[in-house]
Formats: sequence, C-alpha cells, structure tokens
Amino acid sequence: MRYDLDDLRLFTHVAAEGSITAGARVMHLSLPSASSRVRALEAQAGVPLLIRERRGARLTPAGATLARHAREVLAETTRLDSAVASYAVSRTAPIRLVAGGSAMHQLVPVALATFLREHPEYDVNVSERRTVRSVRLLAAGEADLGVILDDEPTSLRTEPLADDSLVVIGQAGGTLAGRTSIAYAEVAEHPLVGLDRNSPLTQWMDDRLGPHAPAPRYRTVVPTLHTLITLATAGAGLAIVPRRAVDAIAVLDICPLQDAWSTRAHLLCYAANAPESAHLLAGHLHAAANA
Repeated sequence: MRYDLDDLRLFTHVAAEGSITAGARVMHLSLPSASSRVRALEAQAGVPLLIRERRGARLTPAGATLARHAREVLAETTRLDSAVASYAVSRTAPIRLVAGGSAMHQLVPVALATFLREHPEYDVNVSERRTVRSVRLLAAGEADLGVILDDEPTSLRTEPLADDSLVVIGQAGGTLAGRTSIAYAEVAEHPLVGLDRNSPLTQWMDDRLGPHAPAPRYRTVVPTLHTLITLATAGAGLAIVPRRAVDAIAVLDICPLQDAWSTRAHLLCYAANAPESAHLLAGHLHAAANA
C-alpha cells in the first residue's frame, strides 16, 4: 500500500489531539477535508482506524499501530530531508587555522569540537606549524587564524589568548617532590623523556637554550605530548611540557622552571583579511582557553 505523507501527518495529529476536528485545525484543513482523508486511510487499510464518539475519536488497535508507525515514518522523512538539504547549502571555503604543538594538545581540539557542532555551515583545515611559520602564512594570506607564541614580532592583529609557560613534570613522589621551582641546568642532570626533533616545542627550546646549554640525556623521544606526559607520569623520566597540558592531571609532580624563557603565552593572530567565520572560531578558542 502507498500512503500519502500528509494523510499520515494528519492521522498522527488526530491521534494526539483525540479528535478529527482538532487534527484538522493543526493541519490547517477544513473538517470535511480532514474527515475525507481519514476515511480514505481507513478504506486503504481495510479496517476501522477510529472509533468516532460525540466528543472526539479513539484509536482502534489498528489505528494505534498505524499512528505509531506513521510517527516513525515521518521522523525518518525529516532526517532524510535534513541529510539531503545539507548538500544543497552553499559551502564556503574552509577556515585555515595554524597552531603549534602545545595548542594542538588540548586547546584547539576543545575549541573545534564546540565550533563544528554549533556551525555546521563551516569547515576547518588545521595545520600544526611553528610560530615563525604560522606568522608567515598569515601574513601571506595563506592562513586565516593562528595560535602563536608571544615572542614572534608581527604587524598583524593579535590578542592575548592563554598562558603557555613551561614546567617540569615527573612521577608523583619522585625527583620533584617538595620542589617549588627548578632550573633547567639541574633538570638536564636527570634522565629525561622528550619530544622528537621535528616537534615545534623541541625546536623552540633549542632556539632558546643555545649551543652552550647542558646536554640532556633523553631515555626516549616521542612524537606527541600525550605520549610524553604518559611516560613522565609513569616514572620513565622528567619531561618539560606546557603547564596547560597537565593542569587536569593530579597523579604527577609539577614544578615551575626558574629560567626566564620558560614564561610564555599564546596569542590569537588574524590574517589581514580574515573572514567572519575565523572570528567566530576565535570566540570558541577564547572559550576553550578560559574553561
């Protein structure tokens, strides 16, 4: 049998309202038209669907079954319409976001999760880049928005985002227990775990430490902050990481560095012609930073 969707929609309203008159009103139909549609449904089904009474109508068992399935069919039709309609929406160019490894650990994923959920009309292309490279891309108009460190001069528009100072972490109750601060020179005397040489954080530290800094002994180097923090927490060695990356972890010792270079901050940096969508994303980055 073939059912007309408007007839099914009318019947679900009749079932919900308890009368053909009320169902017709919801559908903006005249009572004769609504009654005719219900009779046509009953003729098609071959069984009575309603028990008509002076003050309304009750569903027969067959009517209750039809109403239940009709609601499911109409809900599925709505989902179908929504899915197909999404392809008809005029798509804008993806927002181009560049950020360093520290921001990519927590800040960017949290912001993207809320932004993409609230703005299905926009897509985002994300690239991990060192600050110096991010600024060049933004200045050349090859990126729209960046999360950069505050030590790279630029004439582009920037605004404060979040603290990104570095700390030393280690297994709870271990080498750092009871310490309120520590110098990098002392940290380098202990076995360390670190990020690999291609990591923006490693390259940034190498630039600050210079050739005369104590040479640390790395027991292993890994590609991600998540792995690095896991190893340090388990006692594999000390690690230098952004404080924000471990704020929510209570099972390790955290010790600030005494070295001036360890104090740094994240900025939001806008391309000269950043689209409005990039400004919307910036709002979610601020919210994630303040969470």
